[in-house]
Amino acid sequence: MKIVLLAGGLGTRISEESDYKPKPMIEIGGMPILWHIMKGYSCYGFNEFIICAGYKQHIIKEWFRDYFLNTSDVTFDLTDEYQMLVHDKRTEPWKVTVVDTGLYTMTGGRVKRIQKYIGDETFMLTYGDGVCDVDIQELLEFHKANGKTATLTSVVMQQQKGILDIDEDHSVKAFREKSLADQEPINAGYMVLEPAVFHYIDADETVFEKDVLEVLASKGELMSYSHNGFWQCMDTIREKRLLERLWASGEAPWKKW
Repeated sequence: MKIVLLAGGLGTRISEESDYKPKPMIEIGGMPILWHIMKGYSCYGFNEFIICAGYKQHIIKEWFRDYFLNTSDVTFDLTDEYQMLVHDKRTEPWKVTVVDTGLYTMTGGRVKRIQKYIGDETFMLTYGDGVCDVDIQELLEFHKANGKTATLTSVVMQQQKGILDIDEDHSVKAFREKSLADQEPINAGYMVLEPAVFHYIDADETVFEKDVLEVLASKGELMSYSHNGFWQCMDTIREKRLLERLWASGEAPWKKW
């Protein structure tokens, strides 16, 4: 099953670093947060990724191009018969497709642009700026058991995010405006989607969260998998530093590998 990662936005709220690189390439513990997310999927056996790139997309492509060398010991023989010897190969069993989905394309439009790489298959989708310790296999089984077009992972916390109205049967009935008054369920990403979802995307201007998920909710085709563990996005420098501290402690909750 393919994993689609949204990694094309401008990341303006963390411009201290995103001025120089795409937000998903900002490092936690010396590795891009994108790598942390991919490692999380990989430890469940999901190793094929499609990255929806955009802003400074060449940096993502160059990072994966050089990943093999940068994670191995290498001898460069610079004599007349130039040789490069790779020792102790340390890499991942990943197949990664990086797609330039446009600089200003909205989230739905980015998903539409990678449709040809998905085909007629169920796939998973998440954002390239948040880490989580969700049980991916359990999420997938929940999605299959309910037989709906889409399943998102919800977490309950006090956040300035759009709030979900979730029924007792775990179906998402509607989205509403954010609230800071109480802890409420929000969309943490980590979605499972049927290929029928592409029918709801019209063009580059389609916003996946509003124009697709809200419509699916109104049709009873969106389910919520409730996650009670760790989830943290990285929208600001303060949140990046929080993740750095957790990683440096040796007890990062999202590290399952």
